[in-house]
Order: sequence, then structure tokens, then C-alpha cells
Amino acid sequence: MAKVKITQVKSGIKRTERQKQTLIALGIRKMHQEVEKEATPAVQGMIDKVAHLLKVENI
Repeated sequence: MAKVKITQVKSGIKRTERQKQTLIALGIRKMHQEVEKEATPAVQGMIDKVAHLLKVENI
């Protein structure tokens, strides 16, 4: 399975609670924090919901 590197580039402040919880579910807690995840359909769906806050790179 392919991996993706996810970096938060915009703040979660003044976002909906659902978007904030999605960031936490992805393992992101701070600005400019990077996490590596498997590119499963569930993770891709979460990335799509908060794509405006993230930078995503294929590994």
C-alpha cells in the first residue's frame, strides 16, 4: 500500500468541530507537524474533508 506524508499548513482555529476532530484522527495536533499514513480509502476520505488545511505528498 502506498504511503502519504501529511503536513498541516493552515490553522484549525475557527473551523468546525468536525474538521478539528478529523485533524486529530489523522494524528495532527500542531501546525507544520508531519505524519506518514497508509493511503487507505478511509485516510483518503479524511484528507479530502480537510484538504484546504493540509499539504499532501506521495512517498
